[in-house]
Amino acid sequence: MSNTFSGDTVPQPTKENYADVRRDFTWTVTNDYNFALDTIGTWAEDASRLAMLWVGPDGQEERYTFVHFDEQSSRAAHAFEKLGIQKGDRVLLMLPRVPEWWEAVLGLMKLGAIAIPCTTLLTPKDIQYRAELSEAVAMITDTSGAEKLAQVRAQCPTIRAAVVVDEPGAPCPEGCVGYHPRVESASPVWYDRRTVASDPCMIYFTSGTVGYPKMVLHTHASYPRGHTLVTGRYWLDLRPGDLHWNLSETGWAKFAWSNFFGPWGNGAALFIQDARGKFSGKDTLDMLAKYPITTFCAPPTAYRLLVQEDLKGYQFAALRHCVGAGEPLNPEVIDAWREATGLTIRDGYGQTETVLLCGNFPGVEVRPGSMGFPAPGFDLAIINHDGTELGPNQEGDIAIRVKPNRPLGLFQEYWRNAEAMERSFIGDWYITGDRAYRDADGYFWFVGRADDVIISAGYRIGPFEVESALVEHPDVVEAAVVASPDAVRGEIVKAFVILAPGYTASDQLAIELQDYVKSVTAPYKYPREIEFVTELPKTISGKIRRVELRDRERQRKQGQ
Repeated sequence: MSNTFSGDTVPQPTKENYADVRRDFTWTVTNDYNFALDTIGTWAEDASRLAMLWVGPDGQEERYTFVHFDEQSSRAAHAFEKLGIQKGDRVLLMLPRVPEWWEAVLGLMKLGAIAIPCTTLLTPKDIQYRAELSEAVAMITDTSGAEKLAQVRAQCPTIRAAVVVDEPGAPCPEGCVGYHPRVESASPVWYDRRTVASDPCMIYFTSGTVGYPKMVLHTHASYPRGHTLVTGRYWLDLRPGDLHWNLSETGWAKFAWSNFFGPWGNGAALFIQDARGKFSGKDTLDMLAKYPITTFCAPPTAYRLLVQEDLKGYQFAALRHCVGAGEPLNPEVIDAWREATGLTIRDGYGQTETVLLCGNFPGVEVRPGSMGFPAPGFDLAIINHDGTELGPNQEGDIAIRVKPNRPLGLFQEYWRNAEAMERSFIGDWYITGDRAYRDADGYFWFVGRADDVIISAGYRIGPFEVESALVEHPDVVEAAVVASPDAVRGEIVKAFVILAPGYTASDQLAIELQDYVKSVTAPYKYPREIEFVTELPKTISGKIRRVELRDRERQRKQGQ
C-alpha cells in the first residue's frame, strides 16, 4: 500500500496467541493518511477488484468495482467543490443504501469536508437541530429528504446547497441541485491532497440522557484505521475476496464499522440490499442462501427473528463467520443459530465514539452472553468512580486507558461540548458510560448503561428527547421515559405520563400520544408502552429517578 502501518501483518488472535497479539500490537499511521485516497486508491489499482454487490428494492443487481468508487468519488469531490464546499465544512448526508452514499462520503473525504451521516428516519425538526448545531453548509439527500429539509430550510441559514440524488433525468426539487448531472460531468481524477491524518473526518450524533444528541468527532487516521485493523480484521475476520453483509442502516455508526471502513480497509466487497421496508427474517435468509456471502453482521433483534424461521430449509454454502453487535445477545439465540448453521455468533462491543473495544474473536472460545476479550490496541478495564481498577467479578464502569498514550479508534472529542468531555474522562481513563464486570478468566460481561440511554433493537434513544416531545402535547404535564425489558428488541421505550388537570387516561389517548411523538421526532423513538400515573419518583432536588422506574419495570416483567 502507499502507506504502511505497524500492525498490518499482526496475526489473527486465537486462544493460543491472544496475549502475544495484544502485546505486539502498536498503533502507527503516516501523517498524511486519507482513507479515500490511500486505501480505496490502492484497491482501485486492480481494475477488476469487486467493491460492492448491490441488490435494489426490486431485486435488480449491480456490481461495482473499487475503480468505480475511486473515480465517482473524485467526480463528486469536484462537483462539491464547485458548489462552494470547502475543507472543514460540515455536510449532512442522508441517503438510503444506494451507491451514491459511498461515492459522496469518499468525495467529501478527498475534499477535506466533514461528512455527518444521518438516518433517513430523521424528521424535519431533527434535520434542523443537526444543521444548526453543526453549522452545516450543505445537505446531500434524496427527494424524500429534500421534502423534509424544505419544511425547515428557513431555520437552517448556514445550508447553502441541497444536493438531491434521484433517478437520472428526474426533475429536481425547487431550491436544490441534482447530484447526477453535476457529478457525471466532472473529472474522474482528483488532483490534490487536502488533509492530514489528524484532520476532522466525520461527525456522528449520539443520544444522551440530559440533553439533545451531541456531536462525536472522528479524525482521518483514528476512525478508518481503527476500524480497518481492529473491527474489520480481528472481529469481522475480513480479507480480500470476502463478501460481507451488514444489516445496519446508513445513518448509524455501525454502518461505518461494518459497511465502510472495516470491510473496504481489508479489501473485502460489500453485499448491500437496498431494502426500504420492514425487516423480514425470511427475505434475509433467502439472501444468505442465494448469494456467496462469507461474513454476516446483524443486531441481536434480527438474529432473534431469524431463529424463529425454519432454518433447516436453508443452506448457506459460502457463510463462514457471523457477528452481532448493538446490544447483548442472549445465549439461547447463539445456541439455536449454531445448531442450525454450525456457526457461532460472535458478540462485539463498542460505541459511536469508538471502534470495536471488546469482542469474541475467531479462534477464541465463546462464552455465550459474554462480550469477550479486549481488542488489540486497547487497554480496557473495569474501574470505580475515582478511576481505580477493580478486580474480577466486581461491577464498575467500562473504561479505556488514554494516558500516557491515547489509542487510535477513539473519538477526538464531543465537538463544541466541553461539559460532555469533562464528564467522560477521569484521570487516565475515558469512561464509556456502560457498566460491566470481568470474570477471573478475563472475559467481560455487560451489565447495562450507567446512564439512562435506551438501547432498543440496536437503536440508541435518549429519554430526554422523548420526554420533551411528550410534554409538548397539551394533555401532558410531565413525563418520564425509561427502558423496559423486551424479549425481541432487548428493551423498548416506556413512558410514564402525568396528565394535565381535566384530562382522563384512556387507550385512545395513549395511541394519540404515541402518534404525536412519531410526528415530532424520529418514529423509532416513540414509546411502545405508556402508563398513566399521578406522580413520579424524584430526588430531594426534584430530579426524576428514572433508575427507580427502570427497576420497577424489570421486576414487573420478571413477574409476568
